[in-house]
Amino acid sequence: MTQRAIPYHFLRGGTSRGPYFNRADLPEDRAALSAVLTQVIGSGNPRNIDGIGGGDAVTCKVAMLSPSNEDVADIDYFFAQVDIMEPMVDYRPTCGNILVGVGPAAIEMGLVPVTDDTTTVRIRAVNTGALVESVVQTPGGQVTYAGDTHVDGVPGTAAPVALNFLDVVGSKSGAMFPTGRPLDVIDGVEVTCIDVAMPMMIARAADFGLSGHETQAELAENSALFERMEPIRLKAGALMGFGDVSKSVVPKIGLIAPPRTGAHFAARYFMPWTTHPTLAVTGSQCLAACALAPGTVAEGIARPVERGPEVMRIEHPMGEMEVTVDFTRQGDTLDFRSAGVVRTARLIARGEVMVSDE
Repeated sequence: MTQRAIPYHFLRGGTSRGPYFNRADLPEDRAALSAVLTQVIGSGNPRNIDGIGGGDAVTCKVAMLSPSNEDVADIDYFFAQVDIMEPMVDYRPTCGNILVGVGPAAIEMGLVPVTDDTTTVRIRAVNTGALVESVVQTPGGQVTYAGDTHVDGVPGTAAPVALNFLDVVGSKSGAMFPTGRPLDVIDGVEVTCIDVAMPMMIARAADFGLSGHETQAELAENSALFERMEPIRLKAGALMGFGDVSKSVVPKIGLIAPPRTGAHFAARYFMPWTTHPTLAVTGSQCLAACALAPGTVAEGIARPVERGPEVMRIEHPMGEMEVTVDFTRQGDTLDFRSAGVVRTARLIARGEVMVSDE
């Protein structure tokens, strides 16, 4: 078997990690691209032993970057979620944690020039069309990864990467509530089908017999929970206009509960067939919007927020995530303007990854 080399940068973004490629170095044909990415990750083994995946959904993600042709953006960010076991790639969602690494990676690849001690990179998420401003620390003309910012779920501290998400409402469906309602009942369970940064089906943890404060391991081992949630998610996906989502990670699942530590609410996030160890960046925005909107499953659970901008704190299995939300509310109508988070990233490796010529 002959092999060829593809240049890549390997970064941690938030609480996820994966390879970042220049889109020009990869096949244009979607089938060929999927074949390359599944081999890069090592799909087909729970440890991804023949690739650089990590045997977990948060470590089997890929970012592909290219200069944007849009006036509003510097970089196009094309995301791929690669399946751990099957040679399957989902291009429908985006990933906010991997997005944290896009600004630094674009600078490291030479796709965006450094402008000052901080460099703002305007990013267009190809999968959803969302626009994001990423502020990267670049003192002395290069990306720095050392700093004092801590992210729950990541050891140590690092330099902050500030993300400001614009036009996040209706990221995939064109509407905050794709079903036309803030509350639906599916198989006897009340759910909110909502699309803000990431389409989600959100329900109360108590309606699934949970406290909402279980650990990732406890939830991951609860096979009965997934067997109950998945049929509801499939019906939610159809109601949201996404058709058959049995092989798509969209919509994601979120379960909410009253907070324990003084945060606004607690959440458990599913991707959707595994439990997220912390909380997705895009998912955190969707959950925050759900907590702010009248008439959703969060009503009576989340601590009220009267006006924006406001920093909302969301409990997750390894701590908390802060989301800065800007919004107005007129009666029962929520105008969700933007959301911002501060995360960290780190360049772990760079070089070439090998794939077979076949």
